[in-house]
Amino acid sequence: QVQLVESGGGLVQAGGSLRLSCAASGGTFSYYAMGWFRQAPGKDREFVATISTTGGDTYYADSVKGRFTISRDNAKNTVWLQMNSLKPEDTAVYYCNARTVVATDYWGQGTQVTVSS
Repeated sequence: QVQLVESGGGLVQAGGSLRLSCAASGGTFSYYAMGWFRQAPGKDREFVATISTTGGDTYYADSVKGRFTISRDNAKNTVWLQMNSLKPEDTAVYYCNARTVVATDYWGQGTQVTVSS
């Protein structure tokens, strides 16, 4: 069983930056593709970014490409999401995701990001 704990959310002004962290425990972190998703009030959860097991491949939603960067350190069992040039529409609860080789998903409890205009 994988446990994921996000941190780093908060309130920031438009144009500002935040760095989200997700610490994993249980299982073998380096086996999991990791990702970030978000859910705004009244909307479905949406994909933000994902990173391969080695960190060699990353993918981003078009809405965050060029502003957000996902990274991981397998020795620290941690994945990060660096968010720059934040916009009010980035306001959401951000969730960390771990996907196993058999496509089982694990989720964190989420961390709130609020961007004021």
